Amino acid sequence: MEQEKIAKEMFSPAQLDSAKSEEISKPSLNYWQDAWLRVKKNKGAIVSLVIIAILTIMALVGPHLTGHTYEEQNLQHNNLPPRIPVLENVSWLPFDGNLTRKNGDVYNAYEQKNVEEYYWFGTDSLGRDLFTRLWKGTQVSLYIAFLAAAIDMIIGVIYGAISGFVGGRTDNIMQRVIEILSGIPNLVVVILMTILLDPGILSITLALTITGWITMARVIRAQVLKLKNQEYVLAARTLGLSNGKIISKHLVPNLAGVIIINTMFTIPSAIFFEAFLSFIGLGLQPPDASLGTLIDEGFKVLQLYPYQMIIPATVISLIMICFNMVADGLRDALDPKMRD
Repeated sequence: MEQEKIAKEMFSPAQLDSAKSEEISKPSLNYWQDAWLRVKKNKGAIVSLVIIAILTIMALVGPHLTGHTYEEQNLQHNNLPPRIPVLENVSWLPFDGNLTRKNGDVYNAYEQKNVEEYYWFGTDSLGRDLFTRLWKGTQVSLYIAFLAAAIDMIIGVIYGAISGFVGGRTDNIMQRVIEILSGIPNLVVVILMTILLDPGILSITLALTITGWITMARVIRAQVLKLKNQEYVLAARTLGLSNGKIISKHLVPNLAGVIIINTMFTIPSAIFFEAFLSFIGLGLQPPDASLGTLIDEGFKVLQLYPYQMIIPATVISLIMICFNMVADGLRDALDPKMRD
């Protein structure tokens, strides 16, 4: 079979511009810009960041919105259900001030007690405004969260970096100290602090300071052992940099992703730790408020006034879920192996 001939006129040489052939069309991004682009693609992490920002703003502003203090008592207004202006007229929303008796009868608690004020989240058994106490308790939970993050990033990073970089006998001694501290449960440390001090935020802070940084120190030590023999560290040593400058200028910046990820996963654990201690009576004491104490008080009257437990439990669940979602998003964004 005779093959068709292709004429030369059908071909034309490619016209290449040498200047444009070396032009980079995509903008050059550094490590953090690239990571931020990856985080923005994670809708769950972005929504969680927005929710955390809203809860943080409400924790700062919320206690001043209603005109009541978190410890102000009014026994005549005790156990009032949530009641919000405008929303009280929407029948399917639980903000109309109605309660249900054991026999099934529905009555308006505000009309029965001749109360004209609006308590947006209701009141507790002592007539304290739950809206104000909720956001005051959220302040405590966020304080514990950022405290745990600060302890991890200061004590844990420094301790782990020194232990892994120096090595030898120093590393052995420092790791034995960590093993001793990790063998003591956090609950035992809190009980000891409670014996020495009054139960409250100070004893929780000291407990976190004593044992809260151990996991971070171990992770950083393992990473430093892997990185300290890299070429750029050997070059820095050859140029005469001290060990402190090598750790601060070369190792810690290269461990920033690991530090941020582990810190974000530590925050929900610290929040739950504080709530658990307050729930069992080792945390904040009345009249101080935290999400743990509010859940504990609401649990006692769950069958009669379920809103007293459901509202703070919803807020603490939101905080923990959002921080976990953000941590997952940062882990995927900062891990160099996670490529699109």
